[in-house]
Amino acid sequence: QVQLVESGGGLVQPGGSLRLACKASGFLLDYYAIGWFRQAPGKEREGVSCFCYASNSTYYVDSVKGRFTISRDNAENTMYLQMNSLRPDDTAVYYCAADFRHSRCQPQIMRPFEYGGQGTQVTVSS
Repeated sequence: QVQLVESGGGLVQPGGSLRLACKASGFLLDYYAIGWFRQAPGKEREGVSCFCYASNSTYYVDSVKGRFTISRDNAENTMYLQMNSLRPDDTAVYYCAADFRHSRCQPQIMRPFEYGGQGTQVTVSS
């Protein structure tokens, strides 16, 4: 059974940092494109970042470039999203995702992924 479980969300002050983790089970992340989406209240879900080892593609939405970093630990079968210099407009529910179709993650675009987690809330507020 394919499962993705996020952790690491919470409340942080503007300028602070959080690291989100996503543990995969039922499949190996090694062979998948991995990514993070987010959805803020009243807004559509947007792709934040993705990485595909097979195609050496990495994507970041413009608003997080230079602040967020996506990574993966194959030994732990876990992906991460390091978020620095957080801003109030980063407040959203963050979802990790994976897809065997490497084309879902390209340097200029991130398309919807097949598998997703339940989400973790990130709130940036003073």
